Amino acid sequence: MYSFILNGQPTVCDKEINLLEYLRDYARLTSVKNGCAEGACGACMVLLDGKATRACLLTTAKVNGKKLLTVEGLSEQEKNIYSWAFATAGAVQCGFCIPGMVISAKGLIDTTPEPASDQVKKALHGNVCRCTGYVKIEKAVLMAAKALREGFTPPAGLTYKVGDRMPRVDAKAKTLGTAEYVDDMYVEGMLHAAILRAPTARALIKKIDTAAALALPGVEAVITAKDIPGRRHQGHIIPDWPAFIAEGEETRYIGDALAAVAATSKQIAQEAVRLIKVDYEELTPLTSPRQALAEDAPRLHPQGNILARTVLKRGNVEKAIAKAKQVVTHCYKTPFTEHAFLEPESALAVPQPDGTLTVYISSQNVYDDYHGIVSLLGVKEKDVRVVSKMVGGGFGGKEDLTVQHHAALLAWHTKKPVKNTLSRQESIKVHPKRHAMEMNFTTACDENGIITAMKAEITADTGAYASLGGPVLQRACTHAAGPYQIPNVDIVGLGVYTNNPPAGAFRGFGVTQSCFAMENNINIMAAKVGISQWEMRWRNAIEPDKILPNGQIADQGTALKETLLAVRKVFEASPYAGLACAMKNAGIGVGLPDIGRVKIKIENGKAVIYTGAACIGQGLVTVMIQILSETTGIASSQIAAVEPDTDLTPDSGTTTASRQTVFTGEATRRAALKLREELATASLDELEGREFYGEYSGVTDPMGSDKPNPVSHVAYGYATHVVILDEAGKLVKVVAAHDVGKAINPTGVEGQIEGGIVMGLGYALTEDFPLKDGIPQVKFGTLGLFRAGNVPEIESIIVGKNQAELAYGAKGVGEITAIPIAPAVAGAYMRKDGKVRTELPLSATPYSRKK
Repeated sequence: MYSFILNGQPTVCDKEINLLEYLRDYARLTSVKNGCAEGACGACMVLLDGKATRACLLTTAKVNGKKLLTVEGLSEQEKNIYSWAFATAGAVQCGFCIPGMVISAKGLIDTTPEPASDQVKKALHGNVCRCTGYVKIEKAVLMAAKALREGFTPPAGLTYKVGDRMPRVDAKAKTLGTAEYVDDMYVEGMLHAAILRAPTARALIKKIDTAAALALPGVEAVITAKDIPGRRHQGHIIPDWPAFIAEGEETRYIGDALAAVAATSKQIAQEAVRLIKVDYEELTPLTSPRQALAEDAPRLHPQGNILARTVLKRGNVEKAIAKAKQVVTHCYKTPFTEHAFLEPESALAVPQPDGTLTVYISSQNVYDDYHGIVSLLGVKEKDVRVVSKMVGGGFGGKEDLTVQHHAALLAWHTKKPVKNTLSRQESIKVHPKRHAMEMNFTTACDENGIITAMKAEITADTGAYASLGGPVLQRACTHAAGPYQIPNVDIVGLGVYTNNPPAGAFRGFGVTQSCFAMENNINIMAAKVGISQWEMRWRNAIEPDKILPNGQIADQGTALKETLLAVRKVFEASPYAGLACAMKNAGIGVGLPDIGRVKIKIENGKAVIYTGAACIGQGLVTVMIQILSETTGIASSQIAAVEPDTDLTPDSGTTTASRQTVFTGEATRRAALKLREELATASLDELEGREFYGEYSGVTDPMGSDKPNPVSHVAYGYATHVVILDEAGKLVKVVAAHDVGKAINPTGVEGQIEGGIVMGLGYALTEDFPLKDGIPQVKFGTLGLFRAGNVPEIESIIVGKNQAELAYGAKGVGEITAIPIAPAVAGAYMRKDGKVRTELPLSATPYSRKK
C-alpha cells in the first residue's frame, strides 16, 4: 500500500506500478503525456516535492509519502497565467509537450521568481519540443514569471483579422492538458491492442501459431492476414503495403505486422504477443539501393526493386558544361531521419449500436485513413466514420496507416472498442522516415559566376514500401536546381526498394536532401570564382517573369532577392557566416487533383467552420478564423471550428506539401465571400442554420508536360538562411528571411520558421538513424534531437510581397523553414576551416557525436 499527496489530495495505490501508468490509466490525469516512456522527452513531467521529475522513471513505491503536482493541480491564477503566456508568446503548436514544459517552468519559477534566459534553458533541458524550436517557449516562461510576480490579470479576448498576431484558439486547452489526444480517450469496456512484428527485416514466414495466445485469459481476439475481410494491401498511390504478412510470404522490414491481439489490458495483450509462435527462415536483407539494384538481387516486390524514376531535362547540359569556366562535382549523402513527433501513433476504434464503426485517429488526413479502413474491412463507405482528435505533431510521419487499420480490424472482429497505441520504440520501427539519398551533383558557371548548367543523379532509398516515395523523389528532382535562373538542367532520380524501414513524407519532402547538395556546390563554386556566397546567389536568383529550372515562369509575388537583401548585412559582418537559399512549392501540383474545401454553417449565433483539413500543429484553425473574420467582419470570438470528421466535414486533402493555408485558406475565403453577401441584408442570427460552401482547385500541369513553360505548382515560397559560428565553431545566430507572401498570422509564421530551423540544425549536426541489417539502432533519447540549450539566437524576417488574391496572398511556410539550414551550416564551417563536408550529419564540428 503506497500513499502520497496528488494535487493536494491524499491518494492511495495498493500496488507498485509505474507512476506514469498510474497517473494516466488510474487517476486519468491527461496532462501527463506518454511521449517516450524512457525518460528522454519530458512530456510526463510532474513536480515531486517541488522538483520537476519524469513520471515514467518513477513508481508508486518511489513516491510513497511525497507530494505530487500535475498541471491539473495548479491554482486557477497559475492556470490563467500559464495559458495566457504560452498562447500570447506563440509557444504552442502541436501542444503535446506543453504541459510538461509548464511543470518544468513552475519548478523553476517557484524557486527563482525572476529567472534569466540561461536559467530557463537549463530548466527546460529535460523537455523536448519538436515543433517550436523552443524560442517562444522560453519567452512564455519569462512572461509567466513576470506576470506571477506582478499579479497580472490576462486581458479578455480581442478580435483578430488577417495579419494580426492572434493567439492560437487551442492554446489554452493544450497548455492545461485538457485538449484531447487519442490516447487520452477512455471508453468503457475498451480493449487494448498489441502487434506482433517481423522477427527480422527479411524473413520467410512459414507458420504463425496463435493457439497459446488465444488461450490466455483476457485475450478476446488474435487476428492474422487470413482474417482480413477486404483488401489486405494498402498505400497512398501504390497498394504494396500489407496490413499483415501472410504465411508463405516474406517480411520486407522490421516493422511488418504478422498478427494483432486485442485483450482486456495492455499487459495481457503484450503477453499474448509473446506467446505467438512463428516458424520462419531468416533471409539476407537488402540494406542499400546498390544491393537492391544488383543483377542477382532478389525481387522485394513483384514488379522488382525500382519504385520510381523521375527525369527533368531542359537545354543542352553537356554542351554548357564543356564551355563552362568553373565546374564543381561532388557526391553527397544524407541519412534516414526520424520524425520524432512527440505523440506516438494512437487510434481508437469504437463499434456503434447501428453496426457502423467510428475510428478516432491522430493523423494528417481523416479521408486517407477512411478510404484505407473501408477497403481493408471490405464494407460500404457508410459503415465507417473517421474522426480526428488533436494531433501531437506529424511532419509527414502520420500520413500512412500505422495503427488505425489494426484498431479497426480488431474492433470489427470483437465488436468492442479497441485502442491501439504504439510504444515509442515501436513507432521508431514502424512509420516511414525521411529518405536516405545519394546524390551526384555537377554545377557549372561562367567567369562571372553565372550558373549555366547543373546535372544531378539522385538515388533514394525508399525502404520496404512505396508510401509517398514517388512524389518525394519528384520533388527532390524538380527542386534540385534551386531557385535560380539556370537554362540547362539534366536531373535523373531513382527510387529503390530495400529492406530498410519505409521512407515517405517528411518536412521538406525530398527538397531538404537535394538542396543540401546544390547549395553546397554553389558555395564551393563561389569560392572558385572569387565572390561571396551571397553575391553568387544574387547574380543567379530567380526574379518575377524569369524562368525557373523546371520551366515555370516565376510570378509577380516572387521575392527571393528580397530575402537575400534582408540578410546581406548580417552575412557580410561575420567571417564565419554560411548562407543558403531554397524554394518550396505550396500544393501537390504537377497536374494532380488538389482541392481545398470548406463549409461554414451558422449555428447558435456563430459561424462554424467545417473542413476535413488536419491541424497538426501549424495553426490552421486559427488562420481560417482570421480569414473568415477579415472577409466578413464577424468578430473572431463569434467563429468556431469542428474537428475533421468524415461524417461532417468536406474532404480538403491531406496536410502535406505546405498546402493547407493556401488551399483550405482560399476555400475559407470563398465560402466567407458568400456569407458576406448574405450579411449585407441579414444578421448572423437571421442566418441561423444556413450553410456556405467554398472550394478551391489548384490547376497545374503534369510532369513531362510538352508546354515550354508548364505550371508545376500554384505557388512557391522562397527563403535565405544565414548561420553564424564563433571562433570555436559553435552556433551563435541564425537569421532566416522567408518570402511567405502575406503572413496571415505573423506569430504563427515565426513559430514555423523557428521550429523548422531547429529541426534543420539537428539534421545538419546531430541527428542520425543508424541501421544494422535493416533494424534501427536508436532510441528516442539517442536520436540526436536538439534541446533548448543547443539553440542559438534565431532572427526571423518575414518578407511579404505577394499581392495575389489567392488566400490573401499567403504562401505555404511549413516545409521550407527546414530546407536551407543544413547547407547554410555547411557553408559556415567551410568558411571557417576550408573543409567541404558532403555528408549529413556534418563531421568534425563541436556537435559531432562519437560513433
